[in-house]
Amino acid sequence: MSYITTQDGTQIFYKDWGTGQPIVFHHGWPLCGDDWDTQMQFFLAEGYRVVAHDRRGHGRSTQTATGNEMDTYAADVAALAKELDLRDAIHIGHSTGGGEATRYVARHGKGRVAKLVLIGAVPPVMVKSASNPGGLDKSVFDGIRASVMADRAGCYWDFPVPFYSYNRDGAKLSEAVRQNWWRQGMMGGAKPQYDCIAAFSETDFTEDLKSIEVPTLVMHGDDDQIVPIDDSARLSAKLLRNATLKVYPGFPHGMCTTHADTINPDLLAFIRS
Repeated sequence: MSYITTQDGTQIFYKDWGTGQPIVFHHGWPLCGDDWDTQMQFFLAEGYRVVAHDRRGHGRSTQTATGNEMDTYAADVAALAKELDLRDAIHIGHSTGGGEATRYVARHGKGRVAKLVLIGAVPPVMVKSASNPGGLDKSVFDGIRASVMADRAGCYWDFPVPFYSYNRDGAKLSEAVRQNWWRQGMMGGAKPQYDCIAAFSETDFTEDLKSIEVPTLVMHGDDDQIVPIDDSARLSAKLLRNATLKVYPGFPHGMCTTHADTINPDLLAFIRS
């Protein structure tokens, strides 16, 4: 298995397949790089080099007690990009990974990044405040924290239901998808995943978004029950200098899995444009 070691001794697991222009995938909470397997296989077949890492504390990476916040997540990606000499790269981030990718591109991406894609992503900021009145109340995230603390396995068993909109009328729950989500979540560490809840909900990416110059595709399902579209994608698209917003009617937060047959060709078209 492949790892890099960061300055603080954390080992970051990664997958690096193929040759050609690199596409770097940033996963959501509390998952790992495996969540991108369908996209990695698709783009590998299209002639791209595909890279996915497990964020610190997640998957096969070190279960860190420290550094579980966006600045360090972005620095870890910068270390990976340097080690693998990733240039002219497309960075694709889903959910929490969208925040990580945003901060990486804004602070470390100059000269290395060609394009950015944000899918169901957390920027600009999720939590409600005086400056973000449309956000989610902090009690929502306190509830997730309490659930993870009390019964992480049970929380991760229940979470895929709204994640994939399996709770909607007529939806057919896939036990295989649910179990794969649970498997990925339970691979990671309880402490870093708990800390990551604050990272994805309270980090303000407004200035990061304003500073990004590369073409950016913002993709979001309008039935996203995890990251509501009106306080995320619609705002991010206005803050970015060179953004295209693509809204998918009825699609869930986990649309890269449930609707890969639609999402993958749209990603390819943007990357080739």
